[in-house]
Amino acid sequence: MSLSHAEHEKLINSKLGDTQMRENVSKAMHILQKNRLNLINSKFTDWDGLRAKAKRAKNNALYSLKERLEEFEKNATANGIVVHWASSPDDACETIYQIMKARGANKILKGKSMASEEIGLNHYLEHRGLVATETDLGELILQLDNEPPVHIVVPAIHKNRYQVGETFAKKLGANLEHEPEKLNQIARKHLRDQFESLTVGLSGVNYAMSREGAFWLIENEGNGRMCTTAPDIHIALCGIEKVMESFEDAATAVALLTPSATGQFIPTYNNIITGPRGKNGELDGPKEVHIVLFDNHRSDMLAHEDFHEALRCIRCGCCMNYCPVYDKIGGHSYVGETGRPVYPGPIGEVVEPNLYGIDKMSDILTLCSLCGRCSEVCPVQIPLADLIRKLRSHKVGQGKKPLLSGAENLEKNGGEKFVFKRFASFATSGKLWRFGIGNAHLFNGMVHALGGVMPVVKQWTKFRTLPELKSNLYKEIQKIEGVKYE
Repeated sequence: MSLSHAEHEKLINSKLGDTQMRENVSKAMHILQKNRLNLINSKFTDWDGLRAKAKRAKNNALYSLKERLEEFEKNATANGIVVHWASSPDDACETIYQIMKARGANKILKGKSMASEEIGLNHYLEHRGLVATETDLGELILQLDNEPPVHIVVPAIHKNRYQVGETFAKKLGANLEHEPEKLNQIARKHLRDQFESLTVGLSGVNYAMSREGAFWLIENEGNGRMCTTAPDIHIALCGIEKVMESFEDAATAVALLTPSATGQFIPTYNNIITGPRGKNGELDGPKEVHIVLFDNHRSDMLAHEDFHEALRCIRCGCCMNYCPVYDKIGGHSYVGETGRPVYPGPIGEVVEPNLYGIDKMSDILTLCSLCGRCSEVCPVQIPLADLIRKLRSHKVGQGKKPLLSGAENLEKNGGEKFVFKRFASFATSGKLWRFGIGNAHLFNGMVHALGGVMPVVKQWTKFRTLPELKSNLYKEIQKIEGVKYE
């Protein structure tokens, strides 16, 4: 399903009007913010130093990605892991389908994996008569409700316990409950029945280590460990940017991931997969381990002078936890013309135009106030606000080459381009800027009287009150700062 600009705007307005969703998301985001801050203050002595170290480790892997991938393939193969390569989402889905088909499997149980959302695995398998079942609690709730994730770490954060109870009663035939313990019991019983017949399990990958030829999964529920150790066949799905050089580098990133994501010092479960069960009589673990390394325009992002930094993302979701726009509209609004949200929030605004084409995803670039909170809290120091601003320049045809995928298909908005060009001239001229700021108060009455019909201003007044400018703002700034600017 694709969405037009008008349909996307209607969707956003509906989310703004969904008071229950907004209450659920806002409450959860503030809890996550508080947990993170308390943990950093109580457990870390050099948080920013750790961020800089992780940034260097991720950059080292990205700048030598070809070598890292070759090294990983060599060492993982030596460990008994079967390595598959996929350039597109369909390639990755087809690889997984063929593995299942060759082994006569008609069902796959999935641990949490945003990569599988990105490639549309569930729908791909469903169209071929196979069943993909989510085992992460949040993903299970959404699968029952036929919804995509609203957040990359806590996918059903927009639902409260009463809504979850209604879903379980309607879709699983359970008693209507709303206590978290009882809801967990219902989910556990349902999933245990699924695990009893498990043959093929799928997981994502948090980090792959090229030197060790292994990969690392972190989780809080234990379902991921069931999907990787209980089945005969374990398939891991991994974007190529997840490959790092060493266990030590990955450990640095893990030390930042859970504090940034949920405010935990360490994850509940750490799973380091080094290969299938051995030939010396081992009974635990899968008989086969496969890893699908897929690109999906990551190589294009890596080659781009502006957007390669986004590949440092460790998928903690911290940027959306602090985003004042995400807080109001939730994750389902980040869809663009594809009609299919995958990565919401600030990181989604940067990644999705690169993955799916800026012509398809340009609408989501408006979902940002450029406040910079996302850049400030990102654990690997991705300048997200700057990257969103650069994408906006691409949207109006002013971005640096090489152009993003789909840029040639963008409908050029002449008026928008003209306005941005004039504003750039105004904002980069000290004389013009001081003149404009100093005389803005002269137009206060007119703007307030005609704000409801003036272009741009009328959109602002739908949801906000216009500020009163009754004095020379430039002189007021000089008084506050105690400095006279020439």
